Amino acid sequence: MADGELPPIRSPEQVTVTVRRARNLRGLRGDSLVSQIKVEFGDKVLGETPKVECMPDSPAEYNHNSTLTVTFEDPAFLDELGYKPILLTIIEVLPKEKKAKEEKTLNLGQCTVDLMPLLRGEVNPKYTLQVHGLPSSPMENIPAEVPKPEVDVELKVNEAILSESQLSECNLMTITTESLFSPPDSWQMPGSQYIYTASLPLPITSEKENVVVFPSGQLKPGIEKEVPNKQKKWFIPGSAQGNAIYIPDSYVSSDTYEEEAGDFRSKDDREHRIVAEQDKNRVTWNTERRSYLDSSATKSFQDKIAKTRYWPMEVMRVPLPSGNKTKKDDDGSFSYHGVVYINMAPLLYPGVKRIRGAYRVYAYDEREVFEKTKRKGALADEVVKIASGMLFRNTQSPFAKKGADKAVDKKEPKKGKAKDIKEDEASAMLKPSDTNSQVEDAPVNVEGLQYVEAKSYVMLEICLNRPLIPKRPAEEVARRVAEYIPPRPLFPKRTNGAQKAVEDFHQQVGKVANQILDEFRELFGTELLNAGGSDLPNTDADLEARRQKMIYELNSSGKYFAFKEQLKHSVVKIVREKYLKTTTFTSKDDLQAFLSELYVYLVDQMHIGLGNVLTLEDKTPVPEPLTDSAQLKHFAREAEVNENFELATKYYQERIARNKTDSSCWFDYGTFCLYINDIAKAEECFKECVAINQKHVEGLMLYGVVCAMEEKNEAAETFFEAATCVDPKNVLAWTMLGLFYHGISNEISAEMAMMEADKLNISSARKAMKPVKGIVAKNIEPPPTPEHMTVDEAKESEVGEVNNIDTKSIPSINKIPATPSMPQEKGTSQTKAKPTDRKQSIAQGKKAGSMGSRTSSKENVSSARPGSRHVRSPGTPQVPENHEIEEPRESTPVPPQSVYMMASDWLLEAKAMAFTERALAHELLSTTGGPSPQYYISLARLCLQKKDFEKAEEALEAAVQADHQNPDAWGIMGHLRYLSGDLAAAKDCYERTISFLTNPSETHSIYLRLASIYLQDGMFQEAKRTFLLACKKSPSCVSWLGVGIACYRLSELSEAEDALSEANILNNSDPEVWAFLSMVCLKTARQLEAEQAYKYALKVGLTDEDLLAEILSLQEEVGFGNPQL
Repeated sequence: MADGELPPIRSPEQVTVTVRRARNLRGLRGDSLVSQIKVEFGDKVLGETPKVECMPDSPAEYNHNSTLTVTFEDPAFLDELGYKPILLTIIEVLPKEKKAKEEKTLNLGQCTVDLMPLLRGEVNPKYTLQVHGLPSSPMENIPAEVPKPEVDVELKVNEAILSESQLSECNLMTITTESLFSPPDSWQMPGSQYIYTASLPLPITSEKENVVVFPSGQLKPGIEKEVPNKQKKWFIPGSAQGNAIYIPDSYVSSDTYEEEAGDFRSKDDREHRIVAEQDKNRVTWNTERRSYLDSSATKSFQDKIAKTRYWPMEVMRVPLPSGNKTKKDDDGSFSYHGVVYINMAPLLYPGVKRIRGAYRVYAYDEREVFEKTKRKGALADEVVKIASGMLFRNTQSPFAKKGADKAVDKKEPKKGKAKDIKEDEASAMLKPSDTNSQVEDAPVNVEGLQYVEAKSYVMLEICLNRPLIPKRPAEEVARRVAEYIPPRPLFPKRTNGAQKAVEDFHQQVGKVANQILDEFRELFGTELLNAGGSDLPNTDADLEARRQKMIYELNSSGKYFAFKEQLKHSVVKIVREKYLKTTTFTSKDDLQAFLSELYVYLVDQMHIGLGNVLTLEDKTPVPEPLTDSAQLKHFAREAEVNENFELATKYYQERIARNKTDSSCWFDYGTFCLYINDIAKAEECFKECVAINQKHVEGLMLYGVVCAMEEKNEAAETFFEAATCVDPKNVLAWTMLGLFYHGISNEISAEMAMMEADKLNISSARKAMKPVKGIVAKNIEPPPTPEHMTVDEAKESEVGEVNNIDTKSIPSINKIPATPSMPQEKGTSQTKAKPTDRKQSIAQGKKAGSMGSRTSSKENVSSARPGSRHVRSPGTPQVPENHEIEEPRESTPVPPQSVYMMASDWLLEAKAMAFTERALAHELLSTTGGPSPQYYISLARLCLQKKDFEKAEEALEAAVQADHQNPDAWGIMGHLRYLSGDLAAAKDCYERTISFLTNPSETHSIYLRLASIYLQDGMFQEAKRTFLLACKKSPSCVSWLGVGIACYRLSELSEAEDALSEANILNNSDPEVWAFLSMVCLKTARQLEAEQAYKYALKVGLTDEDLLAEILSLQEEVGFGNPQL
């Protein structure tokens, strides 16, 4: 195709509408009638079926075909297929009366045929549609037990309207304008009639936009006076009446506040929304507009959202013309001009196809609209014309049409006069302004400001057939991760070669030999005992007798054949793998020759196998290690806190050496390497962690952190996204993804990730709150628990199952008491549950029929649930008495921590300082009431890791001022003083920390440092007690060494030796342990042991000169212990 040449336009396609049959029809004379069906599309009549008689026992067979021509020149026609249905009107043909020229007819009912399946690629959709009786027709009031009238319809096209390539590039959008809640107080039910319109632009092509107008908004009373109908209406139903104007099986959806994407989602706005949706008037549309967007329109729509994020929807009130020519206000005037800024950015989230929410209505200001949407000029002029045309030139208007056509057709342009302008300004009635006029001259929209005062909002829903930004499937993300880091098998692959077959034969020979030896000991063990431990008689006769007895026992017990079967499989593998014999032999001579060769080879290999067994038995068994992986990790963390990085490295590497296939060992070593700023080593560790376990969520995230630090953003995004795919319910994974997107200035994706994290965080808090809420709300009897389980156990088990978020060492805020001298108050959870209980009790009272005052009705949170059972009543659509009312919405719980604080705590444990700073910065920006004490504590921990003691002190002072009873704040303050060298202040902070009723999140380092200060101050008894507290919770070499030193200084030599022995068991390469053991032996006059301990102390590197001088002095005093003396 040459450049600039337009693609060929497809020839028109014929849609065949086949009306097959109708059943269960009812006419003026009962079930027997003559009927026909009229087929319409918009204002066009496609045809009428022949007149067919319908009987009770047989349906009316029409089999009539009508055609609708679909043209592809204008995309607007394809757009019409989405929002215009085919209308079927069932007509009864009455008998012709005498002297009548034509037969009389009566419209019985209507139904609509949805053409949307044709736009989705279907070529032959079939329907069985229920016929809705028209008002005053025989089918209006059909009893429930009588079968409903139905029509079978079939659509058919020779070729799909949209090809596969078009379906993959285009999009189908559905916009549902539900209701405007909390309108201005001046909108009252009695008075003159108005229509309420909502309009917004939508792209048809890349260069052309269409104005979509929702004209038929009706002012309705509160839900207590009239329960709303949740069924959606057709945008242009044509001449449909009654229930036929509703889309079959399509209802307004309902979402929780957290799942919504609009305004008024915060906890402070809930009460306003409850009152607005229950008690106040509302304007209801409940209309669905479907739009077809070709590839260019889809691209234009996506680009405009990325550029401005906000999409304008204009709302206004238009007086209903009465047909009186002298009434000028009826001609093109409008009032209460408002605008809704729809944040379309969530539609650019990967995989998102739907947004729904409550969007605030603002006063229309052309300058503000231009700043937010980059659009000039209002739609009001065009909207008023379109709304008038839709309401009064079509028959779907819900209002009376008396004189409407005349008023519209003969309308003249309104000429403005000075007097009229003054009157208009006085009444604040805005007319459509000229778009070329200067913005500065625009009048103040006084009426529009009433929307802001009333906090009005519009409920909107926008759905797409496919997401604008497709989301990478989890399988593709996993494949990308495997490309960066190939997975490593946990165990080496099994080889089935000749060498492996011979090794297996050796192992089987050894096993059989051991079993034969066991049998020999069982047979002749008594003779050995009787011989007094000396050898058995070894004469030839004795040997032969024992051999025959052994063979007899093996044959008679069947063990001889069991041993043969045990060796059989290994022999077969040798034949197949070494000799490559897999087929039968052609002659007996070949078989005999092969058996002879095999026998010689097997005998030789048997001797080798027996030799290996005897060699293995001579080896000394290696003892099992005294410490496990968890203890080594604890020792490494302890050395890390004491800044003994060499010892910490040794412990981490020992963990890996014991189990190289444990991904957690590599992960912990990687976090340590991050702490000591060895980025290359950390990357290697995290890479090994992910290679071993491709679903290690924390490893994926920290490898993404390392990639982000090295500016490998594409790889980092892959690993962060992989973490969310591995565990989609992980709050931390979504938060880390959002922090990464913030770092690369991808604000839309960051907003998506943080919104998902907040939603999961609130969901976890709600699940954790349910057990407590159930007990507090009833306050009479606890909820039922499983058998053999107490209430407390049930609560703990439920809370434990919910709290599955990995928050290492994160202190629980709920556990901190109000005062250190009083136990924790039990009314905390009860107080939090009171608003919910109050609303529930009010809702129950209203359900019972006790309608209270206006104040009490505001607290009723029940509303119609769209997912409830819908009963279609004939005639005007009304909700029946048994329509289910929506249960009160649960109050949104407050999570114990924000997602940023949760991420910062985890990042502090993982030593990822750059991302920790980013998380704390977002926490500072997101808080409204000022930073929390936990924020200051995390900031202080970060500053301590960076050795910025000045900023750490400022943060801790702020934390103590905000919560002076927080044990974590005082504990970290003690660490700060300890590292700064102020031991007296550190001791005061540590003593205050351990005196609180609630323990800090980490106590081991507090105990060790406080006890070491006691040792330096000569308070040996307090040091011993504190070191023992550390040993009781998490024993280590350092804690037992401290106990040993304190006991030695107290001259409790026996206890000191026991403690030092425990320390030596946990770490036999600590020079101080050997040194104090040597001094204990010197004082207890054990010369050999003192010399040995002294040698080991020097051998493992004793460098403490003071301690070495003390040992030498003691050796000189006792006269031994040093071989050089």
